[in-house]
Amino acid sequence: MLPDILRHLEALVSFDTRNPPREIGTGGIFDYLRTHLPGFDCRVTDFGAGAVSLLAVRGSPRRLFNVHLDTVPSSPDWSADPHRLRVTDDRAIGLGACDIKGAAAGLLAAAACTTGDAAFLFSSDEEANDARCIAGFLATEHGFEQALVAEPTRCEAVLAHRGISSVLMRFRGQAGHASGAQARSASALHQTIGWGARALEYVAQQDHARFGGLTGLRFNIGRVEGGIKGNVIAPSAEVRFGFRPLPSQDIDALHAAFRGFAEPQALAHYEETFRGPSLPAGDVAEAENRRLQARDLADELGLPIGNAVDFWTEASLFSAAGLTALVFGPGDIAQAHSADEWVALDQLVAYADAVRRIIA
Repeated sequence: MLPDILRHLEALVSFDTRNPPREIGTGGIFDYLRTHLPGFDCRVTDFGAGAVSLLAVRGSPRRLFNVHLDTVPSSPDWSADPHRLRVTDDRAIGLGACDIKGAAAGLLAAAACTTGDAAFLFSSDEEANDARCIAGFLATEHGFEQALVAEPTRCEAVLAHRGISSVLMRFRGQAGHASGAQARSASALHQTIGWGARALEYVAQQDHARFGGLTGLRFNIGRVEGGIKGNVIAPSAEVRFGFRPLPSQDIDALHAAFRGFAEPQALAHYEETFRGPSLPAGDVAEAENRRLQARDLADELGLPIGNAVDFWTEASLFSAAGLTALVFGPGDIAQAHSADEWVALDQLVAYADAVRRIIA
């Protein structure tokens, strides 16, 4: 099956689906998928702003395979054209080969050598924190009960991962000469730094938290901007930060805590810009029940069960909508988003073979 997988992967990698800018239409890569899914009922939906999905159904399945086709932007560190697949003795190298066009190629290869019921959902907006495709699909009367979401998990079924929340904060200050005694409290940047210190201390206090092999709260201050120059009290500052909670941690309660670490008179704006639930979704009891259901599904399908992971996936959106969901795909997350991104050939074969066996 490897020659067929690589033929498809070469074609899929050649399509520029970088996100941003997410300049993706209903043709191109979607035309290729339709052409190579004979016998499937294919429906393309354009959700705007480059968010396009293709639902391909054969027969009357109740289980859905999901793959996103968009990639991160390519960096200048690539040693060759990122949209031209290179194959060595043990790996395939190309933008999106690992994350996660390799899985899409595996689905096409598996579909071609089977006749059983099957359903594939391809989407194009996973990398931009703007999940229009999955949300739009889940809002329909789709009738599916299970979802296998492809991300690089080394062909192991992942049953749990963290949620994600991204935040934009703005602090206000009062401009003035830096020699003034008021600079310590009037500076928006000083207020920002004080907030950051309190937030980091709080995060350290969460190290004891546990769920399904995951520990603690992940937190990152990604960007701080503000001020005018070194001898002027900063009148404003902006912070972008994010955190990744355990399935057992309440995102709204965490927001209340982080917002509360800012001095009220200095906080000008607090906005959550993106939220993705944990996998499994729900409160502690509900999440554990859904995890057990996903474990039973993995056992039923003969998939090896891997450890919970720290990265976020759209499997949590399916879980929140009531489907039994797990993450399962070829490749290692360590290669995703990297220059000269690659996926091992044996991983591609293992994934396609598992899909073939499941839908045969």
